[in-house]
Amino acid sequence: MKTLLITSFSFIFITIAQAENKTCPIMVGDEIDQEEVVEFEGKQVFFCCATCVRIWNKNPKYIIKAMPKLLPQFAGMDEKLGLDKVKLLEQRMCPIYNERVVTPDSPTIEIEGKKIYLYNKSALRKWNKSPEKYLAKALEGGLLPQLAGNKAKKS
Repeated sequence: MKTLLITSFSFIFITIAQAENKTCPIMVGDEIDQEEVVEFEGKQVFFCCATCVRIWNKNPKYIIKAMPKLLPQFAGMDEKLGLDKVKLLEQRMCPIYNERVVTPDSPTIEIEGKKIYLYNKSALRKWNKSPEKYLAKALEGGLLPQLAGNKAKKS
C-alpha cells in the first residue's frame, strides 16, 4: 500500500512538474517569478517580470507557437488553440538582446526591404546608435533569417 501511494504521488508530482514552464518564455533563460503568472486556456504561465506578462497578453498564441519547448503545458493543444492560423515571423529573437523573443507587435526597422524586429524601444535606440555593428553581429549569429548574409540555417 505504501509503495502504491508513493508511486501515485510521484506520478502526480512529475505530471504537475512537467505541466509548467520553468523559465520565462519571452526573456529566454531568465528564472521565473512565481508572482508573475497568468492563466490562459486553463493553464498557468509563469514569467520573469511584468514586462513579459504585458508582451504575453498582447499575443499569447504567437508565443506558444514560437516557443513550444518552453511552454510544455500547451503540448498537444495546437488544434484547440487554433495555432495553425498563427503565422510565425522568420525571425524569433532580438538582434540586440539575443535571448529575448520578438513578436509581430515588436518595434521594427527596415533593411533591404525586410522588417527587422527588436525586443523593445531600448533595443531600437541601441540599434540606431550603431546599426552596422549590430547588423554584422546579428547576421553572424544567425538571428536574421529574413536577410541575405545570415550565417545560420533558416528554421
